[in-house]
Amino acid sequence: MEIRRMTFDDLPQVYAIEESIFSKPWTYKAFRDSLNLSNAVYLVCASKDEIMGYCGLYCVLDEATITNMAVREEFRNKGIGYMLLQNIIDEARKIGIHNLTLEVRKSNLAAYHLYKQVGFEASGIRTNFYSAPVEDAIIMWKYNI
Repeated sequence: MEIRRMTFDDLPQVYAIEESIFSKPWTYKAFRDSLNLSNAVYLVCASKDEIMGYCGLYCVLDEATITNMAVREEFRNKGIGYMLLQNIIDEARKIGIHNLTLEVRKSNLAAYHLYKQVGFEASGIRTNFYSAPVEDAIIMWKYNI
């Protein structure tokens, strides 16, 4: 198992994971376009040619937003999400990022606790941020990475 930069060849599997998990998934084009951005970092956790999970962020000056993260259902509770987060934080630090933010569904307690485990703190609510179903998001920050 390795954590590495996402490539265009990974997109079919990444998109399949995205579609299987989220009610309003990113489009294939959104992932493809993100890989072309100089201010984006996307990682995958892979075993041979099988993608088990992914995580990405967009950077602006010395801050970054984790845009999406997912682990295939059959690979959950094996530390993959934790490893992806630790690696994306390390990558952010290497390029001069000081603070990270993200939003998480209020009902997604597993993700919320994982983010807390790596040092994110809840700092506010975005009312009705998510659709399908409509739900608030918890805004989380990790400062001084």
